[in-house]
This record gives sequence, C-alpha cells and structure tokens, in this order.
Amino acid sequence: MSLKDNIRWQIDQSHWIANAYVQDLTDADFMMRPVPGMNHIAWQMGHLISSSHKMLGMLGQAAPALPSGFDEAYAKGTSESNDPAKFATKAVYLELAAKIKDASLAAVEAFPEDKLDAPAPEPVREYAPTNAALLTLLGTHWMMHSGQFVAVRRKLGKPAMF
Repeated sequence: MSLKDNIRWQIDQSHWIANAYVQDLTDADFMMRPVPGMNHIAWQMGHLISSSHKMLGMLGQAAPALPSGFDEAYAKGTSESNDPAKFATKAVYLELAAKIKDASLAAVEAFPEDKLDAPAPEPVREYAPTNAALLTLLGTHWMMHSGQFVAVRRKLGKPAMF
C-alpha cells in the first residue's frame, strides 16, 4: 500500500465510522451534551467540516463552498451554545461532510508526491509537521471526534456499534 493509498483509506474509514455513529440520531440528538461541558455533535460536525475546509485551503486544494457564515458559526466560542437555531440540521451536516470527504480524497490524489514530505504550512506544523501528515489529519480528525459521539449514543441507550 502506498502512502497515498494509506491516507485515502484513513479518510474513507474515518468518515464511514463517523457517519455510522450518527445515522440513527435525530436533529435533537445532535444537540445533546452527554456530560456538562462536552461539545454536542452538531458543533463537532460543523467544526470538522470547517476545519477540513481550512486544511484543504492550506494545502492549496479545492474545497466545496460552505454556507455563508458557516466557519464563524463553528468557531471555538460557539461550542457553548445550546440553541438549535444557531446550528445546521443533520441533513446539512451529512451533505457537507460527504462533499468534504470527496474533496479530501481528490486532494490526496492531486497532491504532488514529491511534496508529501515537505513541511506543512506553519499554522499547523506543530501537530502536522509535513504535508502528508496534514492530508492524514483530514481523516484522523474525524476519527478522533467520532469517538466522542459514542457518549451521546450511550446516553440515548443506542447499541454499541464497533
């Protein structure tokens, strides 16, 4: 398996798991905080979409257009809101997530092989030192957050999945 094959697999797998965890949840479930101070899935999904969009831009790769004000709606300070009107619906998140996944896979394909080991853009270099690491983060970031979705599932009495 090549490095690009591995990165594509990680993106695919991470999105598959995140989607599996939310398929049987409702819009109201997306707003649930399983414990005080934990971000709800609505904010996390928006954050993941917005972050992936920014990472693609840093890598000079095409990203789908996001709704007006989307990035601002999922900035760090907005995670404390419990107002459903300030967040998108599950259907919107899933649609945007699918577009981000497709753009992420296309970015891996388009990214020059000889630039994979080059340093990542400065703002992310502390946690993604190379371009390959930043491309990988397009998947692993989703995996990290989807682990938090399990707490909502358990609080709702949903079955364990994996």
